[in-house]
Formats: sequence, structure tokens, C-alpha cells
Amino acid sequence: MNVAFLDLRRETAEVARDLRAAVNGVLAESCFVGGSAVAGFERELAAFCGAADAVGVGSGTDAIAIALRAVGVGEGDEVITAANTAVATVAGIALAGATPVLADVDPATLTLDPDSAATAIGPRTRALVPVHLYGRCAGMEALLELAREHGLKVVEDAAQAHGAELGGRRVGALGDAAAFSFYPTKNLGALGDAGAVVTSDPGVAERSRVLREYGWNADRVSVERAGQSRLDTLQAAVLLAKLPRLERWNERRRELAGRYTAALAGSAIEPPAAAPERGHVHHLYVVRAGGRDRLRERLRTLGVETLVHYPRPVHGHPAWAGLARPSALDESERASREILSLPLYPQLTDDEAGAVLEAVLAA
Repeated sequence: MNVAFLDLRRETAEVARDLRAAVNGVLAESCFVGGSAVAGFERELAAFCGAADAVGVGSGTDAIAIALRAVGVGEGDEVITAANTAVATVAGIALAGATPVLADVDPATLTLDPDSAATAIGPRTRALVPVHLYGRCAGMEALLELAREHGLKVVEDAAQAHGAELGGRRVGALGDAAAFSFYPTKNLGALGDAGAVVTSDPGVAERSRVLREYGWNADRVSVERAGQSRLDTLQAAVLLAKLPRLERWNERRRELAGRYTAALAGSAIEPPAAAPERGHVHHLYVVRAGGRDRLRERLRTLGVETLVHYPRPVHGHPAWAGLARPSALDESERASREILSLPLYPQLTDDEAGAVLEAVLAA
């Protein structure tokens, strides 16, 4: 049996009727920018996260940039984030006009290590951007305490963690603001790029609305310099149609992850560390293995497609090499050599999951 890493056609088929209805509704309204679905999705997303406001934008990267500017970050400021993340995180920080500063990750959770973040704080540090990586809620208690001690803002990068919880509160409602991506492969995905800023601070929400559209105020007068990053009506309608399924899809992800973890116990493959209940929505199921590349090639020959998230830490990319901090990012660098993402998504069948495990254990 061949098992693809992800087959989005299955999700599309599952929601096809609702997607067609959503698209037809947009066509009937013919308000393709700022239509009723945008406000509807913003309202429902904020309620889902347990926050007061959501502001739809064009992408997750733009959401990071706009959220940071909305909390007061700008030119000359430094923002600390994890070295083991997608380049989108530091790109968003740079788009806000700030300088990214990389800290290391906890070797168990692979999310931002509060102790490493503390050593990276300097006189120009203005904010922390913890990444809820792979669907796991970052160690927010310690990071929020660190932020309070140093007067820093906290913007969650929640691009991979729609619905993850900490102490009964969902990501998006833990920091000063949060940035979500709805790239098609996410737990809640659009039919293209889309994002949102989520916050319970009315000032942050209002400034995010200004910044997403040319710095306009209510009279369409530009009161500050900004570009344009709007969530279009079609994507909002699609997301609004999918959102009611998100919890069920997340539960299926947890079910599959639990099966994988139980089967891998005692093997040479290290499964993800246990997370608090509902603290992980398993956007990705990432294991660690010595000889990762050999393992990946063996799995390919056995019909199992895998990916690596991420084969380089941020400072391993030439464009961001200047962010390297010698000996300070060792865990992120080690992880990049060992991590491997196995197929896991809600529409993966039980038989396919079994085939993945059989191949992994054989390899």
C-alpha cells in the first residue's frame, strides 16, 4: 500500500456540498472584498478561540507582521522567536520592521525554551513570538511570566495549532495577540492564502484593521503608512463552512497520534513528547530518529511518503544566516538533523495508518 503524506482531495470531497453552497452565496452577493462572510468568519473565529476579536488578513505571515505592529513593535525593536520554525515566522517579524532574534527550543517539545529566550533579551527587545509548533501549545506559562518581568508583548504564532488548549483556554487567547494561517494544509485551511489576527485587546483589534488596509481610518484617510492585506470574501466563506468541522477533525488527529505513539513505544523511533490534555492538535506528527535520512529513504521504498519540518533551522537559510548565535541554538540544529514527519491527517484511513506503522517498525 502506498500512503501519501497528505491528500487534500479527501477533505475537499468531504465538504464539497458546503463549499459549493459557500461559493454560490458569495457569487449571489457579489461583494468579493469585504462581503458578509468576512465579518461572519471573524466573529465565529473569535468565539472559537475564546477571544473578543478576530481580524481577517491575507496570510499568516501578514498576520504576524500586523499583530506585532498593532501591539507597538516597529523599527529598531527586537523580537525573540524560536530557531526551529518556518521562515514565515521571522519573515513576519521583519515585515513589521523589527529584527528577529533567535532562541533555542526545548528538546522535548521543540517549542521556544523560556530559559533560552531569557538569555536573548536585550535593551531593544520588545516582544516574544512563541510558536505553537506542529500543533503543540508552547510553554506559555513560563513565557508569559518572562514577558511580564521584562515588560514585553507576546504575539502567538498559532499557524499550526487551531484549537489547541492550555488550562482550558485556546491558543489565540493566551497572549496580547495571535497570528493564524489558513494555508490549505493547516488544520483549518482555505482554498489559498488567508490569515487572521486574534486578540481581546480592542485597541490591538482596531489598529490591526487600520494596518490591513493602507492605514485607513473610518473616513478612508491614511493615518499611518501600511500596505494592504485583506481576507477576501471567498476565502472567508470557505473557512466559515469548514470551521464547524474543526473540532471533529482535531479529535481524529489525536486518535491517530495516540495510535502511532502507542505502537512506537520501545522502538528506536522517538515519538512526540506527551502533551497536556487537548494541548496538542497534531497538525504534524513529528518523530526523531538517528539516521533520519536513511530511514526516510527506506520508508519511501516501502511506499510511505514523509516530509521534514524543518530540514534547516531558520539561521540555516542563507537569507537569515546573520541570525545565527553560536552554541546558543544547539537543540534546534540537532532537531533539524533528526526530525521526520509521518502522514497524519483526519481523512487518513485506519488501514493506511496501520501501513505507516508497519513500514516504520520494519524500517
